[in-house]
Amino acid sequence: MNATQLGKTLIASQYAEQVLSLHQDALNEDYQFDQFLTALSTEQINQFVDQCLVDIQDEGQWMHALRGLRARLMLRWIWQDANQLTDVVTLTRELSDFADVCICAAKAFARQPLVLKYGEPLSYSGKVQDLIVIAMGKLGAQELNLSSDIDLIFAFDEQGETTGRRSIDVQQFCILWGQKLIYLLDHITADGFIFRVDMRLRPWGDGSALAISHVALEKYLSQHGREWERYAWIKARIVSGGQAGLELLNMTRPFVFRKYVDYTAFEAMREMKAMIEREVARRNITDDIKLGAGGIREVEFIVQVFQLIYGGAKLELQDRQCLVSLKHLGEVGLLDEQAVIDLEDAYLFLRRVEHAIQALNDQQTQSLPTEPELRERITQTLGFADWEVFMQHLNLKRDKVIFQFEHLIKEKGLDSPAENFGLLEKKLDDILDDGTKNLIHEFWYGHAIKKLPAKAVQRLKEFWPHLIEAVLQSDKPQVALMRLMPLVESVMRRTVYLVMLIESKGALQRLVKMATVSPWICEELTHYPVLLDEFLSMDFELPKRQDLEDSLRQQLLRIELDQVEDLMRVLRLFKKSNVLTVAASDVLAESPLMKVSDALTDIAEVSVIATLNLAYQTVAKRHGYPLNVDGQRCSLQDLAFVVVGYGKVGGIELGYGSDLDLVFIHYMDEQADTDGMKPISGFEFAMRVAQKFVSFMTTQTLDGRVYEVDTRLRPSGEAGMLVTSFKAFEQYQFKSAWVWEHQALVRARSIAGDLALRQKFEQLRCNILTIPRVEQEVRLEVLNMREKMKDHLGSSNEQKKHGIFQLKQDAGGIVDIEFMAQYVVLAWSGTNKDLAHYSDNVRILEDAAQAGCLSSDDASALIQAYLSERAESHRLALANQSMQVQAADWHDTRVIVCKLWQRLIDPTATVAVGTE
Repeated sequence: MNATQLGKTLIASQYAEQVLSLHQDALNEDYQFDQFLTALSTEQINQFVDQCLVDIQDEGQWMHALRGLRARLMLRWIWQDANQLTDVVTLTRELSDFADVCICAAKAFARQPLVLKYGEPLSYSGKVQDLIVIAMGKLGAQELNLSSDIDLIFAFDEQGETTGRRSIDVQQFCILWGQKLIYLLDHITADGFIFRVDMRLRPWGDGSALAISHVALEKYLSQHGREWERYAWIKARIVSGGQAGLELLNMTRPFVFRKYVDYTAFEAMREMKAMIEREVARRNITDDIKLGAGGIREVEFIVQVFQLIYGGAKLELQDRQCLVSLKHLGEVGLLDEQAVIDLEDAYLFLRRVEHAIQALNDQQTQSLPTEPELRERITQTLGFADWEVFMQHLNLKRDKVIFQFEHLIKEKGLDSPAENFGLLEKKLDDILDDGTKNLIHEFWYGHAIKKLPAKAVQRLKEFWPHLIEAVLQSDKPQVALMRLMPLVESVMRRTVYLVMLIESKGALQRLVKMATVSPWICEELTHYPVLLDEFLSMDFELPKRQDLEDSLRQQLLRIELDQVEDLMRVLRLFKKSNVLTVAASDVLAESPLMKVSDALTDIAEVSVIATLNLAYQTVAKRHGYPLNVDGQRCSLQDLAFVVVGYGKVGGIELGYGSDLDLVFIHYMDEQADTDGMKPISGFEFAMRVAQKFVSFMTTQTLDGRVYEVDTRLRPSGEAGMLVTSFKAFEQYQFKSAWVWEHQALVRARSIAGDLALRQKFEQLRCNILTIPRVEQEVRLEVLNMREKMKDHLGSSNEQKKHGIFQLKQDAGGIVDIEFMAQYVVLAWSGTNKDLAHYSDNVRILEDAAQAGCLSSDDASALIQAYLSERAESHRLALANQSMQVQAADWHDTRVIVCKLWQRLIDPTATVAVGTE
């Protein structure tokens, strides 16, 4: 044993003296002292723990053995630190590895007695449940210090029950499991403890359940997670829990790292700085090298602020370790090189001082000692001549941290238009009418403002000049302000949104532009402010189908089937947020009409697919699975059920306010019973799936509804059954359907359900549409139907006299073009089967030209007219306006459509539009 090194160790640590006196024999047995010179790998630490606990079954012996090992390893780490045989990063990593191994050993030891008593913990789906152990704070970042406590959170994947005779639910099992794990590590015996365990970072803190399910944690973070918890979860790491643990951790990432540049963190940083200063003053902790000004926490906080602001966009900033993230901040240009050097140097020195303080008596403290003897020990350990020289060096490091913190706040504080607010108000006053001025006065002096907390009023006053500045830059300042005022009222209690808009000028300018174009978007944001999260993070690209599917699947994955309100909320917000994204792309990025319709249709289809699966699972959970007509069990992979989209969704032409025309078809044995505990017939099963589907989609909640669903196009209409067997649907279409029903079938398309049945439907549709028909009979049927629609839905004679054109229903409008496309299919697909392939009007007209049924010029003219009129219908929908437009503006387009209508359908029709 090196006498010089031993002497330095004993100077550094009174605790080391105790370990040497109590464990001398064990130390000699464990390893040669020259091993103190080398670093330990994770594997070696594992071996130490395994060897220490081998064949131990008794709880007391287990606790004694592991506490003894901890004492001997602590001596080793203090020895290395005192003699500068290690560095901060290596030491903290080894300490963290030891904690991980101890946690896993305690978890394994605690499990078996519980299983013997209560049985295996299984989810309701039959999956064995594990205790997920999440490390937070320094352990999470693998930066544990010499006398750290360990911050843990316990979770589990799914609810369920144990299999024993004394059955308890999975949550209670995991709570007992966690309690025993804590006891094994934390309980102070004659041998001391292994680690102090702190569970206060769990949702709701002290007093709440010790273990939480994945679903409950996700719900907590999304609905109740606070700003400080985002900081805490940056360092979260799964110590034990397998794939379920990794999935749980992935779920928390969007809560921590917003996918947009999160400017709210600037405001949080300023508030945190003020809080730190107040805490230092209140507790008189200026000599605390962690919590005091310029201490460890401020270095960590500088790094974490940047992580929260930019981590969603810059994935390299999501690292848990302070020094790694600090390096990345320099690499991406968020901190200059000197700032990185100064902060890294200060952090490493502060951590060495922290270890020197804690080595004295194995106490969890970061306060500089006041006793002369202890100060002398620290100065010798750290290599300083005396305490005064040490303090000068320490204060130099802390001053650099303080400078960077102050500089960061000053640097990132944006110029405020408040300085020129008087001028802004005068400009606004000059352009507003008296009504708008009165509304603004009523807003500021009304009851709503008086009831606001003082902090919210202050934020609102800070936000107002920014809003006025942005409004004055718009094309229609009064319109924008009038439309945005209700939105401001709806979010003024949720001040985080105001902060985000203050800090992000681009987002505020986009919001103002959207307001000038679309009151509908403003109304959506006003009624559902949660959509602002999506709006502020948008990149204004149209959502991709795969991304939509992945997003909705992940959101629904962890919600139990019986949590109906949560399921419906996810479906509603998914639809609304993505439609809002499409609208923003439409308005701000001027995305092409066809791509906008494709995206809106994709959103609807993904919603329908997910809703059908939920409805099917819900019914199957209660009643078991049915048999199909071939006698096979209908599992979730083979539903024997399809949803057919008609109209706009079938034609891939959805607009912003479109409802869904749907028909339900099944392929089940209607007489055979399901295989569950409460069996019902296959017919009843199919009916309940359809009913549950409609309920999920259309029930009005605080979040609105997903879609309006119209099922009147089913066989026999409202008098028919909600769901029809495939055989009955086939017979109806061939034997009983009216021509207008075959006309509707042109725009039909299977959009969800069993793949084999979807293919059967598509083949049936083709067979029906390609039946040879007499052209003159089809022409008369189409003409009669069109005249009825004009009479009921078109403009009145009085409106026509005043130059009104109903863009959809009047002659030359959208429906005329749709009817011509449908006529083409019904009249000519008997000899040109390719005409029945597509369900959207554009490709039908293109195919008609390809087949020679229409000239290329006629098809192109119709397509151009159709796209122009539909584009205008989209614009009107965004503007919350009716389909009534000025006839004069559409004269030329209508003439083109009416000429083709006259040629194809009605030779007697007038082409002199505007004088009907």
